[in-house]
Amino acid sequence: MAIRPVPRTLTRTQQARRQRVIDAAMSLGLDGGYDAVQMRDVATRADVAMGTVYRYFTSKDHLLAATLVHWVEQLDARLAQLPAQGGSAAVRVIEVLDRALRAMGRQPQLVSAVFTALASPDPAAVECQQQVSVLMEGIITRAIGEPHPPDLGDRARMIGHVWYSALVGWVNGWSNMSRVHDELVVAVELLLPADIYATA
Repeated sequence: MAIRPVPRTLTRTQQARRQRVIDAAMSLGLDGGYDAVQMRDVATRADVAMGTVYRYFTSKDHLLAATLVHWVEQLDARLAQLPAQGGSAAVRVIEVLDRALRAMGRQPQLVSAVFTALASPDPAAVECQQQVSVLMEGIITRAIGEPHPPDLGDRARMIGHVWYSALVGWVNGWSNMSRVHDELVVAVELLLPADIYATA
């Protein structure tokens, strides 16, 4: 099937159609994980043609990776409305990461599906992984707040890497959410010590 590139700027109708496809994938992933998300079933649930699904997403992995991008965008919007509280950068960052962990813990099948897709070599899925990294870096940077050290971007990016790798362990079954939390606390406290401004 020939795949047409998605235009850079989608019309409102196209955006709505693309979102229906993402919502359908999320619904299927919630129910049955990675294997349950089949492009034909997505098209049926979204009430669109198969060609429409492939117009916006080059593969199943691209679609699922884009689903995670959408999920993190929603998280970002919620956190912007209810900013992290706390007297230190470390406390605020741990708070926002814990919010993300709690949300993910409520939908393990979907999280497993999207993290499986992120490991795909599909260039479109790789691009989504980069988008997720940028979004998480922004979430962490905002939680750190002002004042911040001059190497803020590097520190936020490293915390995001730990978040991702710790969740991979949970998805693969050799870790649990408690351990993910503990690993994040260690990383955050190392990267955002109380004397961060004196040592940066």
